[in-house]
Amino acid sequence: MVEQLMVTLIAGGHCLLEGVPGVAKTLAVRTFADVVGGSFARVQFTPDLVPSDIVGTRIYRPSKEGFDVELGPVFVNFVLADEVNRAPAKVQSAMLELMGERQVSIGGETFVLPEPFIVIATQNPIESEGVYPLPEAQRDRFLLKVDVDHPRGRDEFEILRRMSVSPPTANRVLSPEVVRELRSAADQVFLHNLVAEYIVRMVLATRSTREFQLPELDGVIEVGVSPRATLGLAAAARALALISGRSYVLPQDVAAVACDVMAHRMMLTFDAVADAVDPRAVVGRVVSSIAPPQPVWNGTGQPAFR
Repeated sequence: MVEQLMVTLIAGGHCLLEGVPGVAKTLAVRTFADVVGGSFARVQFTPDLVPSDIVGTRIYRPSKEGFDVELGPVFVNFVLADEVNRAPAKVQSAMLELMGERQVSIGGETFVLPEPFIVIATQNPIESEGVYPLPEAQRDRFLLKVDVDHPRGRDEFEILRRMSVSPPTANRVLSPEVVRELRSAADQVFLHNLVAEYIVRMVLATRSTREFQLPELDGVIEVGVSPRATLGLAAAARALALISGRSYVLPQDVAAVACDVMAHRMMLTFDAVADAVDPRAVVGRVVSSIAPPQPVWNGTGQPAFR
């Protein structure tokens, strides 16, 4: 999860964490914000939340005989949208603007959010009461969706050992200025045309399964991923390459981020949903069907591809 959060941060996107209660989603986000630095706010999403609770509102001041704008809690570097799928449609619409445009409109005025700005949302996949499914447009705004599973046996033992006596504290190692520099460096990571074509073929395969010899996915995918997924794959692959200490993207980088970038953007058919088809398995099948370009090392420090 840590690597995926770093990829999201460096790529300039937002992240959706999905997992059952008690797997430390909220703690992970708080700790991540402490390590990276910058301002942080947690917004607990509830059915009675209204847009002004998160973006702000205009307040009448009798002493001034006029209105002042009071900005909401989202004007920070890190926003933890806890249980994001509990908020009603009006709140989700407000989230669309601040996630997509990185600005907020209040009373005819536009207020720009700080840079860097990242929304990390959490949701519980098993609850159905008081829950509003996220609209497709909002799901598409998340660069990555990460499934947070239960820890394995050895990991659970380590959690017990660390947290039962004196829980460790996080130390700040980055800053907003460093994050901005990392984002600029990620933009300069080399993406070869053949790797870019590999990304495009992967995306197109979700829209035209027969054209890419995937007849087993007929009747599974209702709507393929959007062009925002194409841009997201490139940005996430560049960020992962930078984290790996490289100045160029390999096909392995694209394949590594494909499920997290694409699975939540696909719309499956009614029959596929009824049969509990896993979108990540669908993306895995698509990725395995697309032949990646092969790097050729020529001693220049960057590979050619064929």
